[in-house]
Amino acid sequence: MTSTTSPASQPADYIEQAQRRLPDMLADIERVISIETPSHDKKAVAAGAQDFAALLKDRLGAEAELLEIDGTTHVRLRFGTGPARVVLLNHQDTVWPHGTLDRIPFSTEDGILRGPGSFDMLTGAIMSVHATAIVADHLGEGGLDGLSILVTGDEEIASLTSSELIRAEAAEAKAVFVMEASADGALKLERKGTSNYVLKFTGKASHAGLEPEKGINAGMALALTLPLVADLADAAAGTTVVPTVISAGTTSNTVPAEARVDIDVRARTAAELERVDAQIQELAATPLVEGSTMEVLGGINRPPFEREQSAALFERATALASELGLPTPQGVSVGGASDGNFTAGDGIATLDGLGAVGDGAHAEHEHAVIDEIAPRTALLAALIADQLRG
Repeated sequence: MTSTTSPASQPADYIEQAQRRLPDMLADIERVISIETPSHDKKAVAAGAQDFAALLKDRLGAEAELLEIDGTTHVRLRFGTGPARVVLLNHQDTVWPHGTLDRIPFSTEDGILRGPGSFDMLTGAIMSVHATAIVADHLGEGGLDGLSILVTGDEEIASLTSSELIRAEAAEAKAVFVMEASADGALKLERKGTSNYVLKFTGKASHAGLEPEKGINAGMALALTLPLVADLADAAAGTTVVPTVISAGTTSNTVPAEARVDIDVRARTAAELERVDAQIQELAATPLVEGSTMEVLGGINRPPFEREQSAALFERATALASELGLPTPQGVSVGGASDGNFTAGDGIATLDGLGAVGDGAHAEHEHAVIDEIAPRTALLAALIADQLRG
C-alpha cells in the first residue's frame, strides 16, 4: 500500500518500515559480502556489480545499468527520464583479497555484523536500497523520479574510472548522500582533499664491494629527498604529507639503480593541495645525488569537501531526526576522503557518513552494529523524500 503523505507527517512509519525490513537487509548484506570484490580484480568487481544489479531488481523492481569504464564495472539505477536531483553514492569494491571470507565469514552475533566490507561500505549500500523502497511506498508511483543510485567499483583505489561518472551523474543534483560508514555515528560534514604521488629515482648500478664509486645510488637520492618531502606538511593548515611505501635496490651487494616512494597528501583547501603539488614538482628539478634523476607520477586526486557544501543538508538531517524521534545527529570533520569529495568539490550539496555505524575499516575487526541499521535507514529515507519533494 502506498501513500502520498510526506515523511515528516508520518515519522513512525519510516522507523517501523525500516525495522520490518531489517531481516531482509541482513540477508542482502550477507549476499553482497559473500561475493568477494577486491578492487584490483576487475572480473570479481564485475561479478559483484552484476549481482548488485540483480538485487536492485529484486528489491525495487527496476532494471539497473551496468557501465564498464576502462574495464571496471559500475552500477547505475535512475528513476524517471530527467537529470538526477538526488544521488545515492555507494561502492561495492573492497580492500580485502580473495580468501578473506574463509577467515572472516559473514556472521551476526551479540548485535554485531561481521565480514569483509561489512563496515566499508556494503552495509551502507544495502541501506540505500531499502531506504529507496521505503520512499517508494510513501510517495507512490512516480515519487522516485529524479533519484539515482550509483554503486561504483573502484572507490578503494582512488575512483580512477568512476570519478567522472560520479561528477556527471550529480551535475544537476540538489543533494548527494554518501553511504560511507561512521565509527561513532557522526555524519561527515567536511573531508580533506587528497593527492597521491609516486616519486621514482633512477641512478646507475654497480658492484657495491668492487667499484661502488662507479654507481649512482638511487636509494641515497630517495633518502636525501624524504626529509624535504616531509617538510612540505603544514600542521597549522591541517596539511599532511606522508611518505608511505618505500623500495630501493635489487640485491644486497649492488648499488641501487632504482628507488621509489609513495606519498600521501591531505589538505583542507585546494590552495594547499596546489602548493604541495608545485613544490613536489620543484624537487624533481634538483636531484640531490649527482647523475640521478627523479620522476613524479600522480597528482591531485580528490578536491576538498568543504563544510559549506554539507551545512544545509545537515540542518535538514537534524530536523528530520527530531521528527523521527531519533537522537540529534552529530557532525564531524575528518581527514579521510570519499567519493563525496568529487561532488562537494563541484559545489553540489553533499552529506556523507550516512551508512553503517561500527568500526574497523580495512582492519581485521571490521564490523557494523545491527541496532543502528534500521534507524539510520529510516533517516536516509526521510532525507531522500524530503529532497525529492522539495
